Amino acid sequence: ESEVVSTITAICALAIALITSALLPVDIFLVSFMKYPDGTYKEWAANNETRGQIEDTVLYGYYTLYSIILFCVFLWIPFVYFYYEERDDDNTNKCSQVKNALKYTVGFAIVCVVLLLIGAFVPLEAPPGQNSTKWEKVQYLFEELGSSHGLPALSFSISSLTLIGMLAVITYTAYGMSVLPLNLIKGTRSVAYERLENTEDIDDVEHQIERLKSKCSDGRPLSSKDRQSLRELEGKLLVLHRRGRHLEIAERNCCTKVGTALRPVKVLLGIFFILVALLFTITLFISNLDKALHSGGISSGFIVFGTNLTNPLNELLLALQPVFPLDYILITVITVYFVITSMAGIRNMGIWFFWLRLYKIRPKRTRPQALLFLCMILLLIVLHTSYMIYSLAPQYVMYGSQKYLPSAVHTSGNATSGTTRICDANAPEDQCTVTRSYLFLHKFWFFSTIYYFGNWAFIGAFFIGLMVSCIRGKKSVIEGEVEADDSDLSDDEYLH
Repeated sequence: ESEVVSTITAICALAIALITSALLPVDIFLVSFMKYPDGTYKEWAANNETRGQIEDTVLYGYYTLYSIILFCVFLWIPFVYFYYEERDDDNTNKCSQVKNALKYTVGFAIVCVVLLLIGAFVPLEAPPGQNSTKWEKVQYLFEELGSSHGLPALSFSISSLTLIGMLAVITYTAYGMSVLPLNLIKGTRSVAYERLENTEDIDDVEHQIERLKSKCSDGRPLSSKDRQSLRELEGKLLVLHRRGRHLEIAERNCCTKVGTALRPVKVLLGIFFILVALLFTITLFISNLDKALHSGGISSGFIVFGTNLTNPLNELLLALQPVFPLDYILITVITVYFVITSMAGIRNMGIWFFWLRLYKIRPKRTRPQALLFLCMILLLIVLHTSYMIYSLAPQYVMYGSQKYLPSAVHTSGNATSGTTRICDANAPEDQCTVTRSYLFLHKFWFFSTIYYFGNWAFIGAFFIGLMVSCIRGKKSVIEGEVEADDSDLSDDEYLH
């Protein structure tokens, strides 16, 4: 049954998340556009106050969008979800539905308030023993946003949600990155063969049912074990008949015939997607290895000082960044790629809570609650995408294409384009401007540390999913359309 409210909620929440991710390349473009290729500031950006105003404008944009995300995650989506849960309990009183939904939503609101209070008032000083000038320099970057409690509070709340998004990325996105291309490459089973196999299964089950019924032909009752077996066989027969109807429609469907004709295109797309997945995984491995070998350690959130290992995606983004739309398009493609692969992972796995399967995602059969769960998961995944892009291209996300003049050369007045250096964490604070996105998402070092280990888990989950996808055979052409717990009424509606 189509539900307008759940559909609108999903569309709006995902739109806000995607708009937030689109603010990242704008932020990077602004800090990069402030400087010439020779490392000097442009005339309009020479004043610190002017640069501060521009970056504050971006920061206010993050404030607004992240606040709306908090509203969606902790208020709007839970309210709509519990509203439909109350309706499923055959409660026809609208006022009672709204009242009970609000009652449950209050719990989520309390969690949000607690996260904001923790972020605002819990002191988070640098760990003792970190006397390195590098660490003090990074700490200064974090403190330069001012002493306001608003930013740490919002940053802590968003980082907490991003942490949940990391778990969703490890679970669904890593698997989707392998299952989507391999399904495209392997294709689906033949409809004609599936129909023949289904007919044979029907004959076999009918024969078993007749054999059981023959036991009571002389009037004797069946044993409890036989009655249980008979019920199971009759249920299985109903599912096979429904499956036969779906296969018959699929065989006549023009989309199936078009899909067969476009088989070479699907194979090429599958090869492209698996190459992209391997590129992302290798890039992530190089980035994590760089952090493991050259970072400030666990207590600094594995912040890398300088560029040590060549990162292919980072180099590509830096090369495209001077021409503004190109890197913006690439970031958009990466975000959409993560969303598509996440959808593929959720579609194949369903929505789970530990070992319990909560909902299945199927065409024309997804419940409103499942749609809202799907929306929530995708929203959290898109939130974590900002950190994933930082992991894939740390230099690009932190400084863009900025360059600076080393102090000695700068003071001598003989600076040339050949003496410039690419901005990194070792650069003087007045020579390189850090993006607001980086400071916002890395306000708390322990979140960055957790994300670092989460990246290793993501790499492991991807290769496990790749092995599972390789072992599994071709999927059915009506995959997910027929389940044992579907009612005959809903199946008739679907077929019509």
